[in-house]
This record gives sequence, structure tokens and C-alpha cells, in this order.
Amino acid sequence: MIVVFLVNTLIVITAVIIHYEFLYRLTLLLPRIQVRHRFRIVLGVGGALLGHAVEVWIFAIAYYLMHRADGWGYLEGNFNGSLMDAVYFSFTIFTTLGFGDIQPHGELRFLTGIESLTGLVLITWSASFLFVEMQRFWNTR
Repeated sequence: MIVVFLVNTLIVITAVIIHYEFLYRLTLLLPRIQVRHRFRIVLGVGGALLGHAVEVWIFAIAYYLMHRADGWGYLEGNFNGSLMDAVYFSFTIFTTLGFGDIQPHGELRFLTGIESLTGLVLITWSASFLFVEMQRFWNTR
């Protein structure tokens, strides 16, 4: 159980660091771009979405590897074992959409719960970041 906790913690820390770096780089980049403020916001949204996609892939790779390894559990249902199915599953978990067409079993279930919580926090962080950026650029017109 301690190994599961440590692996899950490492995956979450990786996702949070990636998210922080994306938002930090956007904070540095957006004011330097010489375009209309509307386009800066669009670039900010695109950067945040790209960051989320990278984070989803981190979790997806973990699901893919855990599914293939002994002792971590497995995914069943509308899941053929491919990396793209793991990415689809990760997107539904990260966004807390959870269609339910793929079910986790075994130790792998713990990562799905923490991914949902992580996704919720990181999406909220992005929303807060974009709100601050919108205020900054819209107040300077």
C-alpha cells in the first residue's frame, strides 16, 4: 500500500509541477506579446488547455503502465489496452466527467480518485489564472 501511495504521489506532484510551469511561463510570455488583449487571453486559454492535456497524458501513461504491470489492477469495459484508450480514460477522470464505460479494478482505483481531485484543483487554478489575466489586460484599455 505504501508503494501505491508513493507512486500516486509522484504522479500528482509531476502534474502539479507541469501545471505550475505552464502558468508561470504564460505569466512571463503574455505581457510581452504585442497583440490585442483579446488575443492574449486566447493564447492564455490555449496555453492552459495545452498544460491540461500534458497532465492528462502523464496520468494516462501511468494507467497504461499499471494496467500492463502485475499487481496494480486493470481497466475493463470499453478498453482494449491501448495507450489511446488510457488517454481517453484519463480525460474522463481528470475532468470528472466519468462516463463509466471503463472501470478500474485493484490498486489502480486509487489513482483515478486522486486524478479527479487533482484535475478539479488544476482546472480551478487555470480559471483563477485566466481571470487575473483578463482583469490585467482588460483594465489597461
